[in-house]
Amino acid sequence: MELRQLEYFQMASRLKNITRAAERLRVSQPNITVAIKKLESELGIQLFDRSQKQLSLTPEGAVFLGRVEVALRSIQDAVLEVNDYKQLQKGTIKIGIPPMMGAYLFPKIFSSFQRRYSHLDVYLHEEGSVAIREQLERDELDFGIIIIPEAAPNLRLLPMARSQIVCCVQEDSPLAARKAITMQDIEDSSLIMLKEGSFLRQIMLQKMKTADITPNIVLESNQVVTIMGLVASGVGIAFLLDMVVRDVPGIRAIPLATPTHVDVGLAWKRDRYISRAAQSFIDFSKDILSRSAEHSIL
Repeated sequence: MELRQLEYFQMASRLKNITRAAERLRVSQPNITVAIKKLESELGIQLFDRSQKQLSLTPEGAVFLGRVEVALRSIQDAVLEVNDYKQLQKGTIKIGIPPMMGAYLFPKIFSSFQRRYSHLDVYLHEEGSVAIREQLERDELDFGIIIIPEAAPNLRLLPMARSQIVCCVQEDSPLAARKAITMQDIEDSSLIMLKEGSFLRQIMLQKMKTADITPNIVLESNQVVTIMGLVASGVGIAFLLDMVVRDVPGIRAIPLATPTHVDVGLAWKRDRYISRAAQSFIDFSKDILSRSAEHSIL
């Protein structure tokens, strides 16, 4: 039994698809297929039910996956810990950032952090808050700067800033004169939405569903600058955080009739080993917050 067989099995189980697992791991599909069949032969059990279109675990496979998850996590933590003991002046941090945070919040942190810790390599992965939470759970990221969910028992959270969801309209739009926006106000409006995996998208779609409003989504993008340009051009309206649309030419940002605030913060997995490189980022973030009068880095 080889480590790579367990890694292939784990990824195929998570994605429920051999082809997608091969793409994620950057190997050929036959490599994964052969490795899993060899693993099944060694164990003397069938790990996957292949009778359906979507790959699914057998009961035996589900039990085995639970053990594999723990084993691989322990190996990852062991590698991190051993590297720390080498006391090398180098380290790597993988951080997930939603599009809005990447463009307007993270640069304020990263520029100062990079000056202080120039020997550390920081890799950024841009995804929505929901997708980042899933990647943290799968140990694919060290940190995520996300919209903090109401419940996150498996995550440690460091609140950084509070922001309000606003409706962004063209400054010449009839809606621009409103003091606040209700869901009924935008019932017939063309919507420009963030893509799937965005927590903000989930919030607004749920509000529309509660109000019995069918959203008219004409465009989807994770490029916030593009979204603001489309709004300013009158293509549609969008829901963004007020921290990213302050004083943007051509756009009027209007609060919702029922004000909706979200907390933005740093998240990392509760039970994962924290490397020295990762701990330095936590300590740095806490230091910035402690020196801020409003406990906000904005």
